[in-house]
Amino acid sequence: LKSSLDFLYESPLKAIERVEKDGRAEVIILSRGGGAVEELACFNDERVVRAVANCTIPIITGIGHQRDESLVDLVADENVHTPTAAAERIVPALADLYNQHQQRVVSLQQAVQRELETADDQLQGLRERLQRLRLDKQVQQQMQALIWQRQKLVQITSVKLQQATQHLEMLRQKLTALDPKAVLQRGYGVVRQEDGMIVRNASELAMGQELVIQLGQGEVKVRVTELIKPPRRQGRQDLHG
Repeated sequence: LKSSLDFLYESPLKAIERVEKDGRAEVIILSRGGGAVEELACFNDERVVRAVANCTIPIITGIGHQRDESLVDLVADENVHTPTAAAERIVPALADLYNQHQQRVVSLQQAVQRELETADDQLQGLRERLQRLRLDKQVQQQMQALIWQRQKLVQITSVKLQQATQHLEMLRQKLTALDPKAVLQRGYGVVRQEDGMIVRNASELAMGQELVIQLGQGEVKVRVTELIKPPRRQGRQDLHG
């Protein structure tokens, strides 16, 4: 009986030591179905209790039935009442896993949708910014073209104005030279008959005829008292005598 009890005590110790040494397990289930109090006594042994408390791998206990409780249950990372409950604690139900998977899918889709919307907003902002930059560049180019056209127009206008001013001065000088009043101001006079006809030849006049002489300032009435014929032009023979 003693050797049988030692086996029962040592079996959990060796199992925990072997699994912990192996290092591949993520969790340990320490369980046993219901039985007599003597059969569950090993789970109250100090050595087993210390091994469970000091184990570096999480341990879930499922010993006996719901009414059973041992010292190992008190030091385990988590305890349930049956081995089946321990297995269910570690491995969730398929429906729960499916629901969690669906929730993760929905969350992932929502996250992707948010990222797409954010990226689309950023893209739209960059597109609008690029359009504004292109528009600003076009406006700047048009402004440069307008400035160049303005300078060209001012230059052409200045040249045309200078030419027109010079031409106007030339016409003014010609008009001044042809103006009878300007001639009269230099001491000349215009001889007119009583009917206003300008006298250009003395042969047109008669003795005693009244004439009007227009001067630069005022007019003078005169009478013909003598007609002086112009000298006869000498021919080529007269010149060579």
